[in-house]
Amino acid sequence: MEERETCTAFDGGRKVASGSRLEVALALKQQGRDENILIFDDATGRQIDFDLSGTAEQVAARVLAAAPRAPGRPKLGVVAREVTLLPRHWEWLNRQPGGASAALRRLVDAARNDAGGREHARQAQEAADRFMMAMLGDQAGYEEASRALYAGDGKRFRELISGWPADLKDHVERLAGPAFT
Repeated sequence: MEERETCTAFDGGRKVASGSRLEVALALKQQGRDENILIFDDATGRQIDFDLSGTAEQVAARVLAAAPRAPGRPKLGVVAREVTLLPRHWEWLNRQPGGASAALRRLVDAARNDAGGREHARQAQEAADRFMMAMLGDQAGYEEASRALYAGDGKRFRELISGWPADLKDHVERLAGPAFT
């Protein structure tokens, strides 16, 4: 993962913790909070859960153990997966300097660079909309704000969310920020 994975926890409309998954889980454990708390992944806007039972050490062990491990060469960050191509594609890839894998990595990097801004904006829109739907779907102006978000109209978006609860509004603005740049 290129960016540090962060999340934010809310008790109703109030933010109670934000940081890495481990930091948030331990903060919630320390605060004695295990009910009525909603935790959201900051990158995706998806809701996540932590098992806060037991000691702080047990909570930390579970959070750290839940970190996904992929097959491949972890020290190099290489993950092996199957790619299905036509024979002509394999022939072309095999003629490239460094072989098929190196050529595919160059092609993917070039495509990411070409669409980098658009892709980052799309991910921000989706994350902000997921969070808004879960936490603010019943707020006045939600649907219009969602339309403004996907239209890339930052000014209208900020106008529509201005009356929302402060912690939730601030979080939505932070998630949606890259969608308007």
